[in-house]
Amino acid sequence: MLENVINEVGFAKIMKKNIQDVIIHMFESEQNFGILCKIEEVEFNPTLPASINSEFRPLTLFFLAGYTFDTARIEDDTLIFEAGFGSDNFGSVVSVSLLSIMQIIIDETPILINLAVYNESNERAEQSSKANDKGVENSMASFLNNPENSKFLK
Repeated sequence: MLENVINEVGFAKIMKKNIQDVIIHMFESEQNFGILCKIEEVEFNPTLPASINSEFRPLTLFFLAGYTFDTARIEDDTLIFEAGFGSDNFGSVVSVSLLSIMQIIIDETPILINLAVYNESNERAEQSSKANDKGVENSMASFLNNPENSKFLK
């Protein structure tokens, strides 16, 4: 029963809106916060050196405070902020899909927990697969409609 809910598109849309609303509230309240997110879905620009990147765990906590908080914004369902990493404070712009944020945390206490398993990259892959299947069907139909191709079929 739970799996049906956490995997559905409608639930993911609700969670994404809740995540966005909570983050906007944190911005408006000027409240520093942390996000626990799936590192595999986080993008860094420029890309972090391998020595820094290898230190991240599958679920990684980013704390938005100071300069990082000041640069944070939401664009196209993505939380974007600038941060420094490693002992050399290597600068990078971090982009985190809202649905890859698993928790929003204040003072070590989660104030939002995202249980949605569904994500948009799965939907895009599924749509691409369906489009590819349609292309094969259309190609076969065209092949079979040509009487000259009947000699290839036994």
